[in-house]
Order: sequence, then C-alpha cells, then structure tokens
Amino acid sequence: MQRCCSSVGRSAIGKRWFSSSNNDKIVASVLFERLPEVVPKIDPTVYAFQEFSFRGRQQYRREYPESFLKKSDTRGKGDYQIDYKPAPRTSEADKTNDQRSLHRALDRRLYLLVHGTTQGSGKPVWHFPEKVYESEENLRKCAESALESFIGDLSHTYFVGNAPMGHMVMQSTEDKKIPSMKRFFFKSQVIAANKFDIRKCDDPVWVTKDELSEYFPEQAEFLNKMIIS
Repeated sequence: MQRCCSSVGRSAIGKRWFSSSNNDKIVASVLFERLPEVVPKIDPTVYAFQEFSFRGRQQYRREYPESFLKKSDTRGKGDYQIDYKPAPRTSEADKTNDQRSLHRALDRRLYLLVHGTTQGSGKPVWHFPEKVYESEENLRKCAESALESFIGDLSHTYFVGNAPMGHMVMQSTEDKKIPSMKRFFFKSQVIAANKFDIRKCDDPVWVTKDELSEYFPEQAEFLNKMIIS
C-alpha cells in the first residue's frame, strides 16, 4: 500500500499542470525577434552624457611631456592604407517597405507576425505565433511547438529563458460566451539566418516595436512595457 501511494505521488509531481478558473484557455505566444544587424545610432541624450563623462575624466588624466607624445611620429610608416566604409542602414527592403523581408530596419529589432485564424477570433487577424496549451510538459514546450508549426525547424532559434516574459487575459469582443484566454509570451531570437519558410498562415510580416502598435492598438501600452529595446 505504501509503495502504491509513493508511485502515484511521483507521477503527479513529475508532470506540471496549469489550472485556470472559469474554463479559461491558456495560450503560449512567441515573440520571435531578430536582433539589430548593424550598430544603431546613439541617442542624443546618451551621446551628451558620454561627452560630459569624457570631459570630466580628462581633467584628472596625467599630462605627458610633448617630447614623449611625438615619439610615435618618428617611427617609420608603412605604405598600407585601410579603407573603412560603414555598413548602410537603409536596404532595398526599406526603400520598398517590404515587411515580408528580414533585411530591413537593420539597426532595429524586428518581430514576426502572421495573418490567419487564431484562438478567440472567427476571422483571420494578425497575431504572434501561438498555440493552446494541451498536453505539453510545460508552457515553454508549448511555445516551442507553436513556433515550430510556423517555421518548421528550430535550429536557427534561441529561446530566452524558461519563464514567460509577460502575460495578459483577453476576452473575445465578438462573442462574450467564448471563454477568456490567458496568453503567456515567450521570447525567441533568430540565430544565423536571414530567411524563413513560414507556413500555416496567409501572410507573414516582420515589424519593429513601433509598428506593433499599428497592428495591436488596444494592446500597445502592454507591448511597450513588456518589450524592452
């Protein structure tokens, strides 16, 4: 009898269950992020602070004699020359405003949105890759399954942490009888890839944080607080 009880206890502990009130559905959504490919422009406020800090440090630096500083000028100089050309921040995708391309907004972060039917909407809408939690081991596994269903392979992705970065409760605006959904957001990043074969949707786009508010005006405040960039 004691052996039977202990085995049942281990099986109950070995699997994590998520409980929700009023039959709420639990959904794992993925913020699939492409990091900046070029160094972004320095914010004017940050530049002013760096300039102020540099001037403050200069007054405490040791002053070397002029003869010591000119020693480098007496050394022989080679005939080599390095031509430095900074990477352009504007690409062809920026000029044509091609939001389906990953090669745009190179100095900013991009996030994947897909167009199609989703939980709580009877018609196609823009949404993040997501999946209803069913029998997965945990929500992180559910989020991986959601992203995998859209891009097919996770070899060029990296999930940041095991815990969600945020969550929100959403009620259907079309039918109040539909149970509310608890969406848990996980962050995943693009690794060594500039193109994905995205499927199971009508249309994919890659948008910046500022452009997300155009697709989700009601959740703009929530997304601005959750996404730190």
